[in-house]
Amino acid sequence: MPRYVTGPLPPPLDPALLALLEQAETATIGHWRHWGFADRRIAPLLPRRRVAGTAFTVMMPANDGTILAHALDQLRPGDLLVIDRLGDDRHACLGGGLAVAAKAAGAVAAVVDGPCTDLEEIEEADFPVWCRGLAPVTTQMLDMGGQMNVPVSIGGVVVMPGDAVICDNSGVLVLPRGEAEAEARRAVESQAKGLATARRVAAGEARIGALSGATAKVLAGR
Repeated sequence: MPRYVTGPLPPPLDPALLALLEQAETATIGHWRHWGFADRRIAPLLPRRRVAGTAFTVMMPANDGTILAHALDQLRPGDLLVIDRLGDDRHACLGGGLAVAAKAAGAVAAVVDGPCTDLEEIEEADFPVWCRGLAPVTTQMLDMGGQMNVPVSIGGVVVMPGDAVICDNSGVLVLPRGEAEAEARRAVESQAKGLATARRVAAGEARIGALSGATAKVLAGR
């Protein structure tokens, strides 16, 4: 088997769909959907606005960053870089220089199932990163092998090339591209209803227990 496997570039998601996905809160979708959410310990390095993109997947072993450096040259505007570290939690595969390169290629963010480094440089580059914290020991160009645009695993979630990925301060959600629009529209509608309810409660026009049905359940169960 060859050391490197490079799958075809996935079709990019429609920009209008990406704009819709960026309005959908991961925590809203989490009210009814219980799969596709990465381990909550994969978190934003810095507080970020919500971003959504087309999954561009990379699988890289241990302390070898060769496949990632190659992949950065293939990124397109709207791509969201998703990096499977194959269980490695010691070596940071993405730092300031690679963040600059990813942003210059048009990537909207990166999700790494492992640590990153160069927090200040990533902040200066203004490139959103979700990962498992920081580490000082980095990957090198060791030519060990790797794969690109193949199915990967991120925080317990299988990610297919071309999936829709939403990242915000609550976490990372992966949606099959065929389900993304319906879930996003449902989330936006739910958020609008929730905002209207919050305004009524804040104004003293209603109580949350009565509106949600919780009070009726408690009274019925006494």
